[in-house]
This record gives sequence, C-alpha cells and structure tokens, in this order.
Amino acid sequence: MGVSRSQKAPGAGWAPLPRGRFTGVNWATAGAMDRADPYLAWAETSGFAGFRSADGAPADPQWLPLLIELRAGHTVADLLTAADPDWLQVPRVYRDLPTNLRFCTARARRGSFQALRPGGPLDALVARYDLGLPVGRHAQPLPHHAADGAPPAPAPQKVDGDVMVVIDNGLALAHADFLTGTRRTRVAAFWRQDETQGPHGRAAATLRPVPLDPTRCGPAPADLGYGHELDQAAIQSAIDAHVHQGRVDEDGLYRHWQMWEQQHNANHGTHVTSLAAGPNLYTRTIGTEDSPPDWQPVDDAASRARLLVAQLDWASVADSSGGALTVSIMDALAWALARCAPDARVTINLSWGALAGPHNGSSMLEAGMAQLIAASGRACRLVVPAGNAYQARTHANVRLQPGQSATLHWRVQPDDHSQSFLELWFADEQDAACPLDGLALELTPPGATAPLPAIALGSSGVWPSAAEPQAAVLFAPRSALGYPGACALIALAPTATWFKDSVTTRAGRWQVRLTHTGKRSVVADAYIERDDVALGAADAGARQSYLEDRHYDTSGGLGSFIDHPDNPSLVRRSGTFNDIATGPGTVSVGGIRYFGSCMDPMARYSPRLPDPDASRPERTGVQKVPDRLAVSDEHASLWGVRAAGTRSAAAVRLVGTSMAAPQVARDLLNRRAGR
Repeated sequence: MGVSRSQKAPGAGWAPLPRGRFTGVNWATAGAMDRADPYLAWAETSGFAGFRSADGAPADPQWLPLLIELRAGHTVADLLTAADPDWLQVPRVYRDLPTNLRFCTARARRGSFQALRPGGPLDALVARYDLGLPVGRHAQPLPHHAADGAPPAPAPQKVDGDVMVVIDNGLALAHADFLTGTRRTRVAAFWRQDETQGPHGRAAATLRPVPLDPTRCGPAPADLGYGHELDQAAIQSAIDAHVHQGRVDEDGLYRHWQMWEQQHNANHGTHVTSLAAGPNLYTRTIGTEDSPPDWQPVDDAASRARLLVAQLDWASVADSSGGALTVSIMDALAWALARCAPDARVTINLSWGALAGPHNGSSMLEAGMAQLIAASGRACRLVVPAGNAYQARTHANVRLQPGQSATLHWRVQPDDHSQSFLELWFADEQDAACPLDGLALELTPPGATAPLPAIALGSSGVWPSAAEPQAAVLFAPRSALGYPGACALIALAPTATWFKDSVTTRAGRWQVRLTHTGKRSVVADAYIERDDVALGAADAGARQSYLEDRHYDTSGGLGSFIDHPDNPSLVRRSGTFNDIATGPGTVSVGGIRYFGSCMDPMARYSPRLPDPDASRPERTGVQKVPDRLAVSDEHASLWGVRAAGTRSAAAVRLVGTSMAAPQVARDLLNRRAGR
C-alpha cells in the first residue's frame, strides 16, 4: 500500500496552492511539504495575513524564524558549516551548547529554502523545520551570527545548586516572594524576549510601540541576539535604587524597567513562579491527599532555590493559536540551560501550550526540548500542564473501517478576528508505520448546498482562489508536524476583520466528511487549535471554534462532564491535551479539586486520571492522561488557587492546570534536594 508521490490535483472548486513569495517554494508540487511546516504554506498562501505589524499591515518578513531538526548523525556544527550566513543565521547559544545537538532555531532567507532542494547543501542535513513568529525582531537578521571565525560570545554566569527555571510571561521581579528577607533578589537572570512596550503583531497595544531602553532593561543576551537580559547584579542594583523608607517602590521600579504589563493586578508568570518557588504554599506533600492552599510560610528547597526566568515575547503570547511559540520557547530553554552549571539540579516549569498536534511526543518542539535537555548534560526535569480544554469540544475520535465515512461539524464563530485551524491525524490501527491509502475529506462551507470536491491524501487546495484564500486543505503524506501517519490541516480565514486588506470567510457550521476506501482500518483524531486570549495579552478578537454533535451531552447533569463509552458522539473530551505535554521525559500535570470537599475530585477543565474513555481506538503513542495531579481548585464552588498578585501585598486566585504544574515542579525540586 502507499500513496503516489505525484501531487494529486485539487478538484474543481479548489485552486492550487501558490508559489510562496518569500520561500519561493511551489507548495502545489509533489513533496513540497515533506519536511516543511504546513502552517508556513498557509501563511504564504494567505499573504501572512495571520501576522500583523504594529501598524496593522500584514507581516512582511525579511527573515523567517524557524525551528530546525537535523537528521540523525548530523549536528548544529554541520549545519553551520553547510549554510551561508547570508541566508541562514543560528543564535550562538546553540553553538556553545554540546556538539551532539540536533535541534536549533535560525533566521532564514529564501536561499535557505533553495538550499533544501534535492542536491542542495542542506538537503541531506535538515529533517524538518517549523515556523516561528514572523514579525518584529524575529523577522530580522541576528545582530551577530554563529559563522565560523566569529568571535565567541561572552560566557554567561553559571548558576549551580537547586535552580527553578520558569518560562512564562508577566513576572513581577520585585515581588517579595522572589526576594530574601534582606531584600536580595533570588533571580539569577531574567530575559524578556520582547523589545517594545506592549505586544506587537496583530495584538499590538499601540500603533507606535516604544522601544525598550537597554540602559534600564538590560542589553540583548550576547548568545541569543534579541530581547533584554538583566543579570542578578543589575536586578539588585535597580531594587536598591527604589527602596524608600525601608520598602521597595514597586510601581516606580516597574516604570524604570518599562514593564507595562505590571499595571495589571494579576499576571500568569508571577502567580506560577510564586507557586513554584515562593515562601508560602501547602504544608503537606502534593498527592491525592493534599490539603488546599493554607497560605502558611514554608521553608523548603524551592523557597530558597535560585530562579532563572524567561519571559516569552508578548507577540508570541498574543498569537492565540500558540503555534508561533516554538522558536520562542526553544530559545528560552536554551538560554536557561546555558546559564546552569553542569552540576546544577534544574527543574523547568513551562505553564503554556496549545491543543493541536500529534499528541505523541513527535511534534518538533517536544522532540527539540527533549533532545536539548539530554544534550545539555544537566540533571533536568521539565513540567508542563495537561491543559484546560476538557469541556471545550475541540477533539473528536473515530475508527474508519474500509468503505466507511464519518462527518464532523465544526462551528466557527462570528466576529472572530483570528484564523481558525483544524488538524486531522490518521494512522493505521494495527501498524502505525504502515503507509496510508484511500483517505479523503470533503469540506462544506456554511450555507453551501453541496460539498467542495474531495481532497485526497497527497493533495492540497485553496478555496475559492489563491487571490481570496478563505479556506485551505493541506493533506500531505508527511510534514514537519509529527509522525507516524498523516495530518490534514484545514485552515480558515477570520470571520471578521479590522483591516481593509484582509480576506474573511463564513461564520457558521463547516462540515468535514472523512472517507476511507483503503484496505485496512484507520484511526482518526481531530484537534481544533487553541484560539483564545491569554491572560495579560491585548484582546485581538480571537474566538474559540468547537465541534458540534447531537449526541454530545451538554445537559450539565451529574454524569455529563465525562465521556461514556456507550455514547456514540464522535466529539470526545478524552484526548483533549496540551500539545507540548506529551514529549519524552516531560511530566504532565492535571488539576484536581480538594478531594475532601468534592464528590468528584477532578477539575472539570482538566484531562482525567484514570481515563474514563480508555476503550476508544487510539493512534500509537498518543497520551491522554496526565502523569501527576495537583490541586487547581479549592472547591467545586471555589475554583482556582491563591498565590501572588502583581504587587507584594496582593494575593489573587487563578484557575487552570497551569497552577497545578508549578506545585509538582516544586515537589520534584524538593525531592531531589532532600527538601
């Protein structure tokens, strides 16, 4: 069995994907997406309309930020030798890390994609590549690059002992939770990836964002080349300069650091870091018999640990799909590991993620983080929340026997100013490595009386034309998104816009019909990508789409919040999971209520342990249940847990598995340190 390597032409009603104006890749040709990110093909098809500069114009990148995986047996050093810095630049941090590293981020021009063609200098090296956020500083060349002969970057100061790494957004550096009793900062280094006040991109806070002042916010880290870094001495000096009458003037200090986000009373990163390493938390060990937060002082290794904090670019955070975070997160992890001594005991909390992807650890970011940690030689544990979309109707699951079909109903909301994405993952039920054949899908737009012609595996198309791309189906036999099996990406334009040059599409119910005419049974999972507004980010008008099914129980009754095996609905809560929480070695964390006061201990929004829907067909290696649990709700009627607000005198309550993960990270650090 197999699929022809020749590209199948889309049916009438579909137009071929265009040649990319940046990459020069003809996305309609056979094999064009074999190692590429389909989201890049869609970005070029839509003229980068999903990414906006501060003035509202579609992104016009001079360089593209990429996450690159090299083939087995090749390293970043090999990539640097084969590439020309005129068209590919790699941050120095990846050259300074161990020589067996096979993943790195890069800035790429058209020459990079020409070099990937058969016989080109990168053809035998690059296994796959993933698109980052093509706006702002990310779409410009590095101020220095890692070419042979370039002077080495100054070695960053190394942190040893117990180290808590937090990769998040919105950290209040001067909060008392992150100071000792003598007002000495515990933050060994702080890197903010953004370079302006307020997010840029399509969630820009202002049309003319103010550049950050490096004399106040710190210089760009020499080994990354963008953002602003403050070391411990610089942080302490600024704190000391803002002490008045024995107290830190936090308002004045954040104005000095140009931290516009600290005007909010709550910030995700501050709350998470307080739970991970603050001086107040639980008095009992985390497990199935915890108490809720009692806000009593605790003296443990985590409350004394050194902190390394990377604040993600706000434009990446504001990208509601989460898809642009791959480069930002990989760079943040590389930055932190490069600042840890070889004998440091490192715990990493990454309370972020999205919803689509293969969910089996094969996504580029998951594989890249695992290999980067392993190559670093540091004793590391990576902790990631399991996700909050258990009730969001973003997942469907079905077994397709030969000759069978299945229909999904995708509700795309009106007044949605962001693009919407649905990924359909297929794999042979008995042998995940078996080539697929006989798969096709039909898409029926809202209001249409008949479906568009079927798009078969190996074919792609844009509707109604490349000049007006309202929808596209990209159904490559393989791509950078993951493996094994195949993924069909359905991409939709926004249903509303503030910009006169934007293409919009129809709100309402999009019908997706899957057909299978092959000879072996296939398991299919559908995942709608995340499309909401992150805490602290400017509202870009994102509205989450969802799946509809008349059998899906929305009654709100006692048994209506979990899946039942005898319910015929294709829409399943089980299988909804954070797309970066399934990687090798990652500890995924679900949320529970304080069980002593609740009939059902699981938080409604969290994936459950054990899985009540375990009898469903599964693709090989898919993770559906969290590895650990921690309290994320104090009670059925009191959701969330309390931790630090933005100012030292404030406590706020935030909800989600993002609040459970740092508690497990804290427990892991304490166990390794012997408390």
